[in-house]
Amino acid sequence: MPLFLHRIRQDLSASIVVFLVALPLCVGVAIASGVPAELGLISGIVGGLVTGAMRGSTLQVSGPAAGLTVLVAELVRAFGLPALGPVVLLAGLLQIVMGVLRWGRWFRAISLSVVEGMLAGIGLVIIAGQLYAAAGLTAPSSGLAKLVGLPGALAGALGGSASLASLAVAAGTVAVVVGWRRLPSRVRVVPGALVAVVLAALVTAVGDLPLATVRVNGVLDAVRLPGADAFAGLTDLALLATVPAFALIASAESLFSAAAVDRLHTGPRTDYDKELVAQGTGNAVCGLLGALPLTAVIVRSSANVEAGARTKASRVLHGVWLLLFVVLLPAVLAYLPLAALAGLLVHAGWKLIPFRGMAVLWRTHRGEVLVLAATALAIVVVGMFEGVLIGLVLSVAKAAWEASHLRVEHSDDGRGGVRVRLAGTVTFLRLPQILDSLEALPGDRRIVLDLSGVHHLDHACRAALHAWAERHSATGTESVRLHALPETSRARQAKASG
Repeated sequence: MPLFLHRIRQDLSASIVVFLVALPLCVGVAIASGVPAELGLISGIVGGLVTGAMRGSTLQVSGPAAGLTVLVAELVRAFGLPALGPVVLLAGLLQIVMGVLRWGRWFRAISLSVVEGMLAGIGLVIIAGQLYAAAGLTAPSSGLAKLVGLPGALAGALGGSASLASLAVAAGTVAVVVGWRRLPSRVRVVPGALVAVVLAALVTAVGDLPLATVRVNGVLDAVRLPGADAFAGLTDLALLATVPAFALIASAESLFSAAAVDRLHTGPRTDYDKELVAQGTGNAVCGLLGALPLTAVIVRSSANVEAGARTKASRVLHGVWLLLFVVLLPAVLAYLPLAALAGLLVHAGWKLIPFRGMAVLWRTHRGEVLVLAATALAIVVVGMFEGVLIGLVLSVAKAAWEASHLRVEHSDDGRGGVRVRLAGTVTFLRLPQILDSLEALPGDRRIVLDLSGVHHLDHACRAALHAWAERHSATGTESVRLHALPETSRARQAKASG
């Protein structure tokens, strides 16, 4: 068989697998975000036909993602569904600008602990919220209220037959998804999520269970082109502040997904700037249609790679299959129980929490675990945008503290004096430690302050060391000698130019 025909066949089969994975997730993410199910399907179609056709990453697949459900739900609850389109549109345009300015590569500089903390916080909020949905209950609005009220809500739900049936279907869905991965590879060609949802629909229908199902209207009727009134709402600074939050979080999730997908295959590597433009274009189109924001999704992308995709044709075709489905078979969605979709999202939220990575970090870099945990906790307690900002501030503060790491060593210089050796980075953050150590030295002995191991000496420390040396020399019988004092950057530049 010619090579190009072999690739076409592989891409075609992979696109069907990705379509089957994406279909229930598009619906589930939309419902978890508090918007009509059709808006998730529209975003999935745009992710395939628009973002999928653009350059950037060859094999990663885009669509509505669980990582943005919390932010979307907060936006819709606070400002209403009409505000979603303009915000997503502006966020997409901001992503395009960042890609054109070649900022995509800089997202790799974001602390991995902050990103994983963000995902863990989102995962906790998703799990808590979807457990209410699994029991047929309405979840509280805030993440903290979801977690605090969950035990009592579930305890009360155990007393009702309808809630028990709903919880059983959700638990069975999770069990099928988890257990499906243990089956032989030839069986796992059919996605476990699709099998779980189909089985849940059959059990609900055959058993005539009193469970709520997906409400489906026409996809074209769900398209909401943002009007002048919707854009007028952007004069509200609180609403406008959500635009960079959407853009930054969607970009970070997409580009970190691209890095993960690149490790799964040996094909062309991701161009981060072009991928950022592709994601922004997709979000701009989603905003014009009033749909959910999209990101690259690691679940669909890994399914695409595992199914043998070779080119971007597979992800474009998955968008084609989604479009054909919503045009020809939308009524099928009405048979899907919401409890099954809640089970899928509980499983997706659980996978967002990096348990294994946290265990490794705890053994090697415990400070990173604290940043991760603080970010996740802040997202649950305060909110998405604020939690990410807190994580970034903590990460920068931790880096600054570690950059100022310093060793102070005392030894006899062999001639009756004391040698004090400083090694590391000497900044104002360590100045109290240095001065306390120096001022504790005897004032009647010659002191050599050895700075040969210092990588950087800032202006505040340089001035303080000179002042201390002058005071010690004025009161003692021997003078202080500053050995190998690092040059200032201006002095080094002058020496280089001379």
